[in-house]
Amino acid sequence: MSAIRLRPVTESDLAMFHRFATEPGLIGLDWSGYRDPHAADRRFAQDGYLGPDSGRLMVEADPDGVAAGFVSYVAGKYSGPIGYWEIGIALLPQWRGRGLGWRAQAMLCDHLFAHSPVQRIQAGTHPENIAEQKSLEKAGFTLDGIVRACEFRAGRWHDGYLYSRLRTDPAPPL
Repeated sequence: MSAIRLRPVTESDLAMFHRFATEPGLIGLDWSGYRDPHAADRRFAQDGYLGPDSGRLMVEADPDGVAAGFVSYVAGKYSGPIGYWEIGIALLPQWRGRGLGWRAQAMLCDHLFAHSPVQRIQAGTHPENIAEQKSLEKAGFTLDGIVRACEFRAGRWHDGYLYSRLRTDPAPPL
């Protein structure tokens, strides 16, 4: 199992973001059609992907410091003054199935809980993505339930699974 760390996005990482926007299937079930690859450049120029309401951190695998993918976060709100974070992950295919995903998501949760007052972090996945369901559970998430018809993909609406980790939930050992 490779050691990993999270780090801010650098300009050299933008080529990976371009690939995720233009290579069908590279992002797995989350492919939702071609996207503007230069949107990544504009966002990086704006705030380096470290905005107050959304951002990305690179998942770097040791010992070579290779960028294996990224984790993302976006603010959401149900009610009240303090909202929640919704997180996601995208790993390049050669890094999947190595235990990086659950650890990166757990590390992102630790980071977000340490630097924001939110009580809840949530993540969605596809019912057919068993690997991500196991990853989220290893990262300390609990299945909240099914979100019906929440995603339009491949020409039709699909259900999703919603997971959450609360600040008061025990953090998994890394």
